Amino acid sequence: MVIVTTIRREVLTLPAAQLGPDNPLPALRPLDEMHRIEDRDRDGLPRDMARQVGYAPLHSLLPVRVRDGYGRAREPRPVDALVLENDRLRATVLPGLGGRVASLVHKPTGRELLYRNPVLQPANFALNGAWYSGGIEWNIGATGHTTLSCSPLHAARVPAPDGGQMLRLWEWERLRDLPFQVDLWLPEGSDFLYVGVRIRNPHERETPTYWWSNIAVPEERRVLAPADEAWHFGYERRLRRVPVPSYDGVDRTYPLNSVYPADYFYEVPEGRRRWIAALDEHGHGLVQTSTDVLRGRKLFVWGSGPGGRRWQEWLTEPGTGGYCEIQAGLARTQLEHVPLAAGTEVAWLEAYGPLDAPPPDGEWGSAVARTEAHLDAALPRADVDAAYAAWRPHADAEPGEILHTGSGWGALEVLRGDWKLPGTPFAESTIKEAQEPWRELLRSGSFPEPRRVRPPGESLVAPHWRDMLETAPATPLTEYHLGIAQWQAGDRAQAVRSWERALELAPSLWPLLRCLAVADQEAGHHERAADRYAEAFDDLCQERREGEQWTAATAALGREAIEALLKVRRPERARAVWERVHPETRARGRFRLLEAELLLAEGRPERARAVFDEGFEVADLREGDERIGQVWERAEGGELPERYEFRMRPPSS
Repeated sequence: MVIVTTIRREVLTLPAAQLGPDNPLPALRPLDEMHRIEDRDRDGLPRDMARQVGYAPLHSLLPVRVRDGYGRAREPRPVDALVLENDRLRATVLPGLGGRVASLVHKPTGRELLYRNPVLQPANFALNGAWYSGGIEWNIGATGHTTLSCSPLHAARVPAPDGGQMLRLWEWERLRDLPFQVDLWLPEGSDFLYVGVRIRNPHERETPTYWWSNIAVPEERRVLAPADEAWHFGYERRLRRVPVPSYDGVDRTYPLNSVYPADYFYEVPEGRRRWIAALDEHGHGLVQTSTDVLRGRKLFVWGSGPGGRRWQEWLTEPGTGGYCEIQAGLARTQLEHVPLAAGTEVAWLEAYGPLDAPPPDGEWGSAVARTEAHLDAALPRADVDAAYAAWRPHADAEPGEILHTGSGWGALEVLRGDWKLPGTPFAESTIKEAQEPWRELLRSGSFPEPRRVRPPGESLVAPHWRDMLETAPATPLTEYHLGIAQWQAGDRAQAVRSWERALELAPSLWPLLRCLAVADQEAGHHERAADRYAEAFDDLCQERREGEQWTAATAALGREAIEALLKVRRPERARAVWERVHPETRARGRFRLLEAELLLAEGRPERARAVFDEGFEVADLREGDERIGQVWERAEGGELPERYEFRMRPPSS
């Protein structure tokens, strides 16, 4: 048999905004995640669902850094791609950007099966900030879009179950400290892209686990799944069971029928085949199905209201068409995490392909039955189970040609744990500058002092690293990192003591003062926090040098200092900080909004209104953030202009 499946490198040229530097300040504050519910909504949930909603929710981004250095100036830039192709399908994967499947083309018809974003525009939707829309993304870690959305993954060729080639993607997910892999292959003559996924827990403890495969498709579709009920979650943060397809007299399976953005988590009955499809008026579109381990199915809609339409324009180019998301996950909803026992793994197989079925309109039960019958004809459920069984022995196959390199964090963890992870090698050669001090701590028991003045590097907070820091010589930098690890562990008093000890000998005071300022804020001591922020910014300005890292540190600390000073009504001191922020930073949209708040605090609402009239774009505006509208109201601006309309819920909510 001649195998015609190929994997090749390609370079795409896309209008893209630069990601810029990460925020160098450790993410000490509680996680700002919209997908949480009130305790009252837990009453009446199915028992397993209620347990998993309350199971080990993530409270912090540590050790991951916030990615907020991007802007909105797009220009043609090269983007590395890997193209997986047989005689029926062509899949384009972006290994440097989370391993996303950016395009899936059905070659006989020429149809693009996904929503393919024509631009690369980061926006603040990932757990740690930068994320972009379109394609198929792999979300692991905790509720929300993965911190790896805009990060490189390891990629290599691997033998496929049918003797052809398979593309393996793998990385170390740092929020939960878990390695994972995604294997993609196209059997000869197949209209379906097969995707094998495995998450492993090498630890001697149970670990919370999360996974949702997120598929962007054009929104002029009807979304079908084998369910008569769904769990509705909106930005009012309420979770409630609703009938499918219609409630409040509106058929919600047509994405544009909803006004506001919302999630619909389908209640697929036990024993039913797991699938979800998005079909146009003629019955053409994409279907996703899987083995039963991937239990959940979801529809996300932006809705037809002004906020949802504005977000769609924000994430792509106006006039390029909107999209919705169909998703598949390990639990009923994205509010849940599931336990992964020590030393075990969870694995499943997904399939993505075209579906040509009768038009999906009409009575719901009949439309679902017709669609499922055509899926069964195109790809029987037994074939999916057989493909999974064929893939499992290949999941441990060692990669061949390396096609892309991810981070060195997995190599550091494998080195520390002396773990053997067949199929996903984390070579020590991938350890780079960010990991090097931690390798030195592992080898020598001492954390090295930097050779030049610069902002502190990344912190590690897992118990094993905290233990090593506690026994290492108590240098100022060691105490800084130890305090962050203690903070993450919930020992805030000890963290403060570590940072205060470090202040006595530290050559750089501002990183420690900033940590202490956050601790003061979290404890409700806002006046003292403002004092420490002002002192920290003064110290940074005396120490800073030229370069991207220093500019990022000045922007991050300056923003926090101004906000802290405004909170305690010290606009004069806030203005002094503002004046020392780099001019190019002050021109960014986030700082223009902050300038309007500063002007309001100074009693100059007309100047604050002028900032809005001059126009700005807050590139890192957070999903669900209503701050622009709130500042506009304080400036007595009247009706909010369309360009600033990003509200994702009804005004009364």
